[in-house]
Amino acid sequence: MITMPARKPRRTAAATRRTPLLLDRAAAKRRLADDTYDVLVIGGGVTGAYAVLDAASRGLRAALVEKDDFASGTSSKSSKMVHGGLRYIEQGNVNLVRHSLLERHRFRKNAPHLVHRLPFLFPILEKEGVFDARLAKGFEGLLWTYDLVGGWRIGKLHQRLTVPEVLAQAPTLRAENLKGGLVYFDARTDDARLVLTIVRTAAALGATVLNGARAESLLMRNGKVAGARVAVDGDSVEIRARAVVNATGVWTDELDAQAVEGHAPRVRPAKGVHIVVPWDKVRINCTVTVPIPGRARRATCTRWGNAVVLGTTDEDYRGSPDDVHCTREEMEFLLEGANTAFEGKLTPDDVVGSIGGLRPLVGGKEGATLDMRRDHHISIGRTGMVTVTGGKLTTSRHMGELVIDKVMTVLGSRARSRTTDLPLLGGAGYDAEAVAASGGLAAHLGERFGTEARFVGDLIQEDPALAEPVVAGLPYTKAEVVYAARAELARSVDDVLSRRTRARLFARDASAEAAATVGAILGRELNLGRAEVERSVADYLASVRHEKSVLLEGAAA
Repeated sequence: MITMPARKPRRTAAATRRTPLLLDRAAAKRRLADDTYDVLVIGGGVTGAYAVLDAASRGLRAALVEKDDFASGTSSKSSKMVHGGLRYIEQGNVNLVRHSLLERHRFRKNAPHLVHRLPFLFPILEKEGVFDARLAKGFEGLLWTYDLVGGWRIGKLHQRLTVPEVLAQAPTLRAENLKGGLVYFDARTDDARLVLTIVRTAAALGATVLNGARAESLLMRNGKVAGARVAVDGDSVEIRARAVVNATGVWTDELDAQAVEGHAPRVRPAKGVHIVVPWDKVRINCTVTVPIPGRARRATCTRWGNAVVLGTTDEDYRGSPDDVHCTREEMEFLLEGANTAFEGKLTPDDVVGSIGGLRPLVGGKEGATLDMRRDHHISIGRTGMVTVTGGKLTTSRHMGELVIDKVMTVLGSRARSRTTDLPLLGGAGYDAEAVAASGGLAAHLGERFGTEARFVGDLIQEDPALAEPVVAGLPYTKAEVVYAARAELARSVDDVLSRRTRARLFARDASAEAAATVGAILGRELNLGRAEVERSVADYLASVRHEKSVLLEGAAA
């Protein structure tokens, strides 16, 4: 789409900052204790993040608290796809697809540094494929529907590929039964960094945000929710608010039960997992959908830098929501699919990282979670608390808008949402293609920070030693650790290696070797004592060992 030059500066250009937004943990704690808020959002996943941003954009005095770290639950363990969802067309939920594709377009416009176009390849195989040549014709009709209801906004329509064209994208794909392929286009994102950027954008608009702040109980006044008591850094803080939002995902029922006696649970957790293998073991240049022999499901293999992410499963989950990991059985399921589709032989020794997460689906216990709809549900309880459940990352902006619409009802006020065209920090004025073409450190920082990459670059200008990589084999620099401590409320080694960077996912063992270096940087930046630094490092190493024990031994340690 070609647009005419603007006659005056865009209003949204105000999202571009001249100085870095430095988040002060102590100042946030004081504000939470001293102020009275229009709305308090509990839960720092993508839904809660967009709810507090929407509230701040309407001029409400807003706060967000998260018990662990921003995106530490489901929102750092998703498929990382920003998409309409072909599966939802197969389920007949065309309205969800249409709306999701519109929201995908908005994400790519408002966060061009974080949401990138990605081709998805479906090989057509004579046998043992997702579909054969006969079924491919019907599947192409589904792709036409996808394009027409909104897929076209990404700038490319689906295409048919010849066998050589398929092998150009996936040279290790087994060719003996290959008849061609279909490719369509969606988008992906680093989900944890996306959530963090939404939270920081809210803070830039005046919201108070804090991680490591667990809501222990709700404050009540005349039978209505009036805030929450949170535990933060060993202190107990009462946060007063005229409205409260429960955006805690798979923990929703726990908080709702505090508000309403006899609350009936309504969240059905569905577990999804991903594993990561080195790119040179698979050598694909896009996302390839592969069959699982004898199973009614398919797996996806996505290139991400020098790694390939394999996922995902979709099963009921009945364990603790605070300890979710990929098991050996789930890993072998994904390896089986990859080994069937690609030449060579992937083994458990090739797996360099893994994640397991829970989708907070809404519905009964009957039927497979794979077949459940991904629609969201927003309600106002008897105590006035607004609860949001379900949905998916792609529609999080709209969910946040609808949540605050409900909050306005509780407050008896009116104000229009402004997030439809609101760039996230680093997004205004960012040219993804130009930055990618520059290559090197500029491209790496650009796709993580957008136009705010210059603030990380300033740190390197001041101290060139900060350009050194912090994890062997990965592009993350020591400057990014310093920036995480000063500007992104990173408190621990895990915050940095699991979410501010994705080192744990893409190089688990190398990230463990870097834990002491990260701890030392955090200690200097946050003025932590030696014992506190050593505890943060030890906690991270123990967490990595536990992840590996579940993955390789098949049972929790």
